[in-house]
Amino acid sequence: MHDVTNGAKVVEVNGDTVGQCLNRLVEQLPDIEPELFDKKGELRGYIGIYINGESAHPGELGKPVKDGDELSIILVIAGG
Repeated sequence: MHDVTNGAKVVEVNGDTVGQCLNRLVEQLPDIEPELFDKKGELRGYIGIYINGESAHPGELGKPVKDGDELSIILVIAGG
């Protein structure tokens, strides 16, 4: 995902929920939107969101966040 973040590993955004924060991230880095969201605007199934190191699943987009929280976007890989 570094190619859509211009190489940035950390980007600061503001919001009251994970969804608001991700929307603000898309405002700053529009090329990241198709990496995060499908055509219906839902978080892609292979994206994991963590708040301060703890999974935000289920209902990631509605989870509340507060000033100073660290959100991590992780690509979930499954195999068989």
